[in-house]
Amino acid sequence: MVKRAADILERFGERVRVLRKESGYSQESFAAACGLDRTYIGGIERGERNVALRNIETIARALGITLAELMDDL
Repeated sequence: MVKRAADILERFGERVRVLRKESGYSQESFAAACGLDRTYIGGIERGERNVALRNIETIARALGITLAELMDDL
């Protein structure tokens, strides 16, 4: 059986987690920088949330990167 590629939500969540950690943010401090709830950020990172475009833009801004950079290799 062929293993399927991770779902886009899982891949996006992992990308956010990696970039957040590289930026030195805890999940709580990152949520505060985004103006979003910590549990919402946790849900994104676990691939449980289908993130709205506005929140994707907010996440990119908090990380100091472009939308294209955030979506790179998804």
